Amino acid sequence: MTSRETIGGHPRGLYYLAFTELWERFSYYGMTALLTLYMVKQLLLPGHAENVLWLDALRQLFEFRGPMSNLAFASLIYGWYGGLVYFTPILGGLIADRLLGAKRTVVIGALLMAAGHLAMSFDASFLIALLLLILGSGCLKGNISAQVGTLYPQAAASLRDRGFTIFSTGINIGSVIGPLATVTVAEIYGWHAGFALAAGLMLLALAIYLAGQRHLPEQPMVRSTSEKVALTPDERRRTRGLIAIILLVVPVNVAYPMIWSIGIVWIDQHVRLTTAFGAVPAGWFNALDSFGSIIAAAPLVALWAAQATRNAEPASITKLAIGSLLMGLSILLLTAGSMLPDSGGKVSVWWAIAAYLGAGLAFMWFWPVTLSTVSALAPRQVRSTLMGGSFIALFLGTVIMGWVGSFYDQMEPATFWTVDASIAIAGAALIMLARRPLERMLRTPSD
Repeated sequence: MTSRETIGGHPRGLYYLAFTELWERFSYYGMTALLTLYMVKQLLLPGHAENVLWLDALRQLFEFRGPMSNLAFASLIYGWYGGLVYFTPILGGLIADRLLGAKRTVVIGALLMAAGHLAMSFDASFLIALLLLILGSGCLKGNISAQVGTLYPQAAASLRDRGFTIFSTGINIGSVIGPLATVTVAEIYGWHAGFALAAGLMLLALAIYLAGQRHLPEQPMVRSTSEKVALTPDERRRTRGLIAIILLVVPVNVAYPMIWSIGIVWIDQHVRLTTAFGAVPAGWFNALDSFGSIIAAAPLVALWAAQATRNAEPASITKLAIGSLLMGLSILLLTAGSMLPDSGGKVSVWWAIAAYLGAGLAFMWFWPVTLSTVSALAPRQVRSTLMGGSFIALFLGTVIMGWVGSFYDQMEPATFWTVDASIAIAGAALIMLARRPLERMLRTPSD
């Protein structure tokens, strides 16, 4: 690549993809910052719940273990919604690989997501809105990430890791300003106005993606049946290794999204949020972990680059274990805060701030590296499918998170957060136990 084709040593297309994801994540995290509190404080209450199409049927389905509180019901809805958002990218990858190509599939996904955010502006269409968002995210998420990987030569592993870290920084900027903006709008104009703002920013994401088309490589589609299955023994071995990595990051993806759902409820109930300027909305805290990722990104990229020059950079699998461990330790700060309330019975806000910032640092150790590893080592014939498949870790993690979160109001907060942290720490131990076999499985012929 020439200097005119790059910015800071990275392809120009990286920045268009990063800005697209920035505004897509603005809309997504802006909506999810409102979601659980919106359900608990308005949607599931009399006068609203009866207006939502098919809500009674969904509640009956979820109450197979017996009647549950509105909070438990909201946790399950959040878990299944968030999980399915991350399950459908594998279907979006198949559509891109076999039918439409990545670019057209991303455009369809953005339009579906904008429609879904707009439908959130009305009680009656709440579940329809979630369905549109699930389908739209499926078309968009994995295919955007897969296009980042195609910008780099396969051998440029460290540069690609840094590229995915820059890409994830775009995600995290959107994840910071999204909750701040939508929660503020919701506080002033009501819940539905916050959801409508998310719809508008999703359309901005689409406009940026379309503007950057000439900087994005065309990815050939796999059309013939023979090509679909024409994997060499080496490629099949690497594919199995990548599937194992995806499964091993499930535990940390159970622990992490808990802070976006039950964490916001815990803050709203237990944390002292009053300041000299008034009370701070609990939903703003959904921006803090992403802010932690942003401030960690540049030092982390510099650290890995410096380590790479000395051949001392941790292997990608080791980075996943470090990220899982850091996540567990960060969530333990919520345990500590729950055990150390002030004289008024409220938890100091600094425990929550430290935990959310720490979670953001942990995220940068495990998720960009997961995407980079899959992108680099997946066989071309199934690259988009495996990139979409990497979100299976988030699907399983978020669904399990919703189930675990449904027990929150049956435990003491300190016990609940200890359980959540232990899941991430156990995941770190499993990754380290599997590290050497996985390294053998993921070797390429050039290694």
